[in-house]
Amino acid sequence: MNLQLDIQCASTEPVPDEDDIRRWIIVALAGRRSSDTEISLRLVDIPEMTALNGSYRGKAGPTNVLSFPADLPPELELPLLGDIVICAPVVRAEAREQAKPLAAHWAHMTVHGTLHLLGYDHIEETEAQAMEALETEILGQLNFPCPYRDNIPKEHADA
Repeated sequence: MNLQLDIQCASTEPVPDEDDIRRWIIVALAGRRSSDTEISLRLVDIPEMTALNGSYRGKAGPTNVLSFPADLPPELELPLLGDIVICAPVVRAEAREQAKPLAAHWAHMTVHGTLHLLGYDHIEETEAQAMEALETEILGQLNFPCPYRDNIPKEHADA
């Protein structure tokens, strides 16, 4: 698989290195997409994410990550998978609130957005469990801890 990644940084916040972002996306795509792939990733601040979240989800305020699958007709045979938008200040604030390393949360949001482009979702409980398990597996491959550790029932926390 050949990944063409267009990263647009429209944030005043510090963001991860392009090499890290590329590695996170490649691991998320591994075994799930074998053809050439093109993704656009935009790193934004709160005003832009707030506008996008309102326009596309009808929700007030910013969110951490939004994904926009290309949804192209298959006969076009184009490599465009879609666009991901990540709000840098929200990621930083969430990492601090959740007592997670900033790089781990960035990796999680990048993987999460990539999986949405691949068609994974978390609206239904069974979908959410499958997506969370996959995110945990991918992040483990990247040497990051389970992002849902605090959500594991106490009797299973040491399993």
